[in-house]
Amino acid sequence: MKRRQGWLFFIIFLLTLSVYLLINYPLQLGLDLQGGSQLTLQIIKEEGKVTRDELEAVNSVIDKRVNNLGVSESNLQTLGGDQLILELPGEQNPLVASRVLGKTALLEFRTQKEGTSIDLKTLQLQRLTIKELIEQYSFAEKSQNDNNLKVIQEDLKNIEQELNYSSTSNDLYGKLIEIKKYVDKEITNLFIKTDLSGKDLINAGRRQEQTNSNWEVLLTFSNSGGEKFAEITKSIAGTNQLLGIILDGESISEASVGNQFASTGITGGSATISGNFSAENARELEVQLKGGSLPLPIEIVETNTIGALLGSKNILKSLYAAISGLIFVGIFMIFNYRILGFVSVLSLVIYGFFNLAIYSLIPVTLTLPGISGLILSIGMAVDANILIFERIREELYDGNTLTRSIDSGFQRANSSIVDGHITTLLSCFVLFLLGTNFVKGFAATLGIGVLISLFTSLNCSKNILRFFTTYQSLRQKDLYLPRNNFSN
Repeated sequence: MKRRQGWLFFIIFLLTLSVYLLINYPLQLGLDLQGGSQLTLQIIKEEGKVTRDELEAVNSVIDKRVNNLGVSESNLQTLGGDQLILELPGEQNPLVASRVLGKTALLEFRTQKEGTSIDLKTLQLQRLTIKELIEQYSFAEKSQNDNNLKVIQEDLKNIEQELNYSSTSNDLYGKLIEIKKYVDKEITNLFIKTDLSGKDLINAGRRQEQTNSNWEVLLTFSNSGGEKFAEITKSIAGTNQLLGIILDGESISEASVGNQFASTGITGGSATISGNFSAENARELEVQLKGGSLPLPIEIVETNTIGALLGSKNILKSLYAAISGLIFVGIFMIFNYRILGFVSVLSLVIYGFFNLAIYSLIPVTLTLPGISGLILSIGMAVDANILIFERIREELYDGNTLTRSIDSGFQRANSSIVDGHITTLLSCFVLFLLGTNFVKGFAATLGIGVLISLFTSLNCSKNILRFFTTYQSLRQKDLYLPRNNFSN
């Protein structure tokens, strides 16, 4: 008796824990339920067709960048021989993702050419002026101050005259960005390539600078990369030459190396990029460097935003379908199996809480195929209960007592239930191993549901039923047999 009560209290504890998890760890929804962005990426190759290896390499880098962005249950699949389709759940602004995913992120370390100090300082001042103009433009746009915009336009013309370069963009902001890129590339031309590149990186991070609100990016090199970095910094330490950090052909930072490193260079296998980064820019650069450089450039040829409204409609329809199905199943079970059917309904409710709690804890990102897997697993849980209840009825027809019939019914149905669940689990394993993302979501929810169904069918139903039979008024055989068999 004490053992039975212990199981009952354990089930109540698990149910309470499930409610707590669902309150504190909300379920994650996929693109079809919460909306998001869909990007079509075109791989660009100047000569020849994109090979399968190149396609897989681009796919791998994009996948790493998406993971570092923190987007859950993203879906990346190939389209033809040179395109990728990327789906980002919850990301309503595709421009945010495109800034990170669309860059090649080819990181290079270069040393300054001799005799270019004056040209470099001039270009650095011009770059600083352009950055200030970009900030002024943003402020003027927000305040809708046309006079400030005219001043910015005049300052930009002066810079273009100094550079002997005319921007081709139609709008003022586009001109500012174009001029900034031009200056960054001009600065890059003042530096000589070395054999140290992003291929020598093993990690990247970011942190806020202690002296101001700007952010910096931290780099960690491999052993060979650390040796290369030490050798390069040793060669320019204490000189007027700077170390240029180049990303996609544009200089993002130029740093001096102190005389104290003239004998050994900067050792330790790490470096810091300080480029007056905002928190967002530092994060984008971190994601790009962590994912690695793209073997081929890509272009985002199409962006689609899937609104949350569509997702909410899908959720409501799925919810209505699930609740309607449960109600009809509950009515059928109670009408046909009476007390046994009522126990089955309670067990299914507990099963539902356990399932959703596991989804929120792992976490499992719910999509429409995933919800289908959940509903199918509920059907299997009901099927297990029916097998048990039919065995209990057979025992009652044979004249056994209620307690003995319940114990014998669970024991007789046990092997059939376990065998059926194992075969379904094997199918789920194969689907998860070989299927696409959405198929994997279906397999995951179905597999989790099947495992929990084993526990609820063989333990929850049994202990709830035993609890009911402790009441004398619920021990009458006619409460467990069909209405047309009361006389039996």
